[in-house]
Amino acid sequence: MGRPHGLDGSFFVEHASEDEERFRKGATLHVDGEPATIVASKRSRGRPVIRLDREPPRGSELAVPRDALPPTGEDEYYEFQLVGLSVEEEGGRALGRVAAVLPGPANDVLELEGGLLLPLVGACVQEVDLDAGRIQVARGFADPSYPD
Repeated sequence: MGRPHGLDGSFFVEHASEDEERFRKGATLHVDGEPATIVASKRSRGRPVIRLDREPPRGSELAVPRDALPPTGEDEYYEFQLVGLSVEEEGGRALGRVAAVLPGPANDVLELEGGLLLPLVGACVQEVDLDAGRIQVARGFADPSYPD
């Protein structure tokens, strides 16, 4: 959730979905995991501005119910599906677990718990196995001197 907008409890939605229906009046969002209903909705400077049926703490995480998400395409994943997966280098060397998926100027980046950053591109990520809970990456990307 972003900064306030006006005096009625409305606020900007930061990093909003491109699906405007997610922010329509009457839609349900989860605020830090608890459902909340949108009671007012508009746009300002191209971003959604909403008011909920209760006042969430500033900085709260807003999410849509997982069952409301559209299916992903081939080789596409939601961030929540990747966070927590173990990452192994080709050959089996364990590199750690995904702590976050960070936006980058050209592509997203996997941040591992130890701070290692791996580009989320086909040359690096060879396989994502959600059922096994692991990601396999090509050799060389975990080398501290890459990309010298």
